[in-house]
Amino acid sequence: MDLPKTPLSNSALLNRIKQYHWFHSIPLRPGITTYGAKTEQILEQEERALISGIDFQGRTVLDVGAWNGYFSFSAKRHGAARVLATDSFTWTHRYYRGQETFELARDELGLDIDSLLIDPTQITPAIGTFDIVLFLGVFYHLFDPIDVLQRMRAVTGQLLLIETHQDLADRTQPGMVFYPGTILNNDPTNWWGPNPALMLHLLQSLGFARLLYRHYPHPPGTPMTRGIYACLTPEADLALVERLGPEWRELDAPGMVAALAAEVRR
Repeated sequence: MDLPKTPLSNSALLNRIKQYHWFHSIPLRPGITTYGAKTEQILEQEERALISGIDFQGRTVLDVGAWNGYFSFSAKRHGAARVLATDSFTWTHRYYRGQETFELARDELGLDIDSLLIDPTQITPAIGTFDIVLFLGVFYHLFDPIDVLQRMRAVTGQLLLIETHQDLADRTQPGMVFYPGTILNNDPTNWWGPNPALMLHLLQSLGFARLLYRHYPHPPGTPMTRGIYACLTPEADLALVERLGPEWRELDAPGMVAALAAEVRR
């Protein structure tokens, strides 16, 4: 029989946290938060934009590219029946040591979340199909994002939620910019910048029946370089998205791509 783990003292937990590089700032205990490159304030804004209007209650969720696990934890706290967190690049990286950070945060928070070490390029329905798939900050890091998006469609039962870097958003013609080397943010893993027009036609080609879009919550006066897509399958329960706010627009509505492009040009 496994004996219960002895909780770490506050000082021991802080020492563990300091051993790692963190991307997500995750509150673990009162007064103890991981030292993430993304602040609590930014993550709370993202959570409101991405998660708050979606009905996770009793749903199954796949989080692709979970890293430290912030959005896996959020999905569980919003009532998901099962969450499977997956990653490969950051979880096996010698510097990021992402799987260790995910497990430390999950264990400290006491959340029942499954994990699987798998690259997005290897995901198939063999790992299951899920009511909701989170595909956040992954698309533009993939050399062949269309192949992986096809894989995401194959494991999405009802809703695929995409957050990605964008480019050419002021144009109505479908397009995607390729970034060789370290052109985008000095990061060699940044490959692509699609625009909403391209995402609309690509997602429709993959069989999604309804597409909703909202701008990422950019600070006032800053460029709109990221976008969020809620992609529903023909079988989706519309209650999943009935609480989404007015920031979300029907991407396939007549004239919507042109309207979004005009907003970016202003």
